[in-house]
Amino acid sequence: MALVITDLTKQYNKHKTGLADYSITIDKGVFGLLGPNGAGKSTLMKIIATISKPTKGTLFLDGEDIVKNPDHIRKMLGYLPQDFGVYPNLNAYEFLEYIAAMKGIGGNGLRKRIDMLLEGVNLTADAKRPIGTYSGGMKQRIGIAQALLNDPKVLIFDEPTVGLDPEERVRFRQLITDLADDCIIILSSHIVSDIETIADEVAIMQNGRLITKGLQQDIIKRAQGKVFEVLIPSQNLTEFKSNYRVIDTGRQNDHSRVRYISRDEKVAPNSTPVTATLEDAYLYLTQTNA
Repeated sequence: MALVITDLTKQYNKHKTGLADYSITIDKGVFGLLGPNGAGKSTLMKIIATISKPTKGTLFLDGEDIVKNPDHIRKMLGYLPQDFGVYPNLNAYEFLEYIAAMKGIGGNGLRKRIDMLLEGVNLTADAKRPIGTYSGGMKQRIGIAQALLNDPKVLIFDEPTVGLDPEERVRFRQLITDLADDCIIILSSHIVSDIETIADEVAIMQNGRLITKGLQQDIIKRAQGKVFEVLIPSQNLTEFKSNYRVIDTGRQNDHSRVRYISRDEKVAPNSTPVTATLEDAYLYLTQTNA
């Protein structure tokens, strides 16, 4: 199974472009989309989910044009949008049964599947409470459950870990990892750690364009030799930030230990090169292509 996207463009008006000549192939496994807010991640996902139509370009899933025939992907699609909404008066069972009816899912096994999904997102104990009483993270978990109702072969998650506590983020990652062998899973986030732990391949977007795509280790190589650490007096930190792209800082008595990306080969005195991470590469590449 493969999703082939060629020259995809979404033009909202003459002043606003959501995507520009975007081409990419996505195979089975977990595909991570990284990019700052406004990079075009949600626009791309809405087009793949056939909620929005491109201005130009093609999308083929296993050779079938899903722009012309959206039902081909809809019958095997699970989708969690960034702005997922719920019916506050329904409890979790009622809500998932309603979504199942909307998707044409029924039969004797439906209740068993709902029970399994609620257990998977850790909502069994709260399943009979009205969703309106749920926290933001609990609503996000019911959104994850509804995306999995129809045993989808293409899964799209737009910022799925927003509102989840660390334990639930780990549970979500495990759930996705268990599904990855049989599905195309597209996961977008501006939180690098969400992508870093589970994505087989990563694409970095900015301003509606694809900056790079590849295995994590290949993308990280792009930033090797560009990342440094240095210990500076804390009172000099503001000035340092004006001259260097700071990634992280930590207090050490009256000094600050600063991790930063070099600009134009400029390196601060007494700096030590460090091994780059995916977050370093992401910041380096988005800065370079800004």
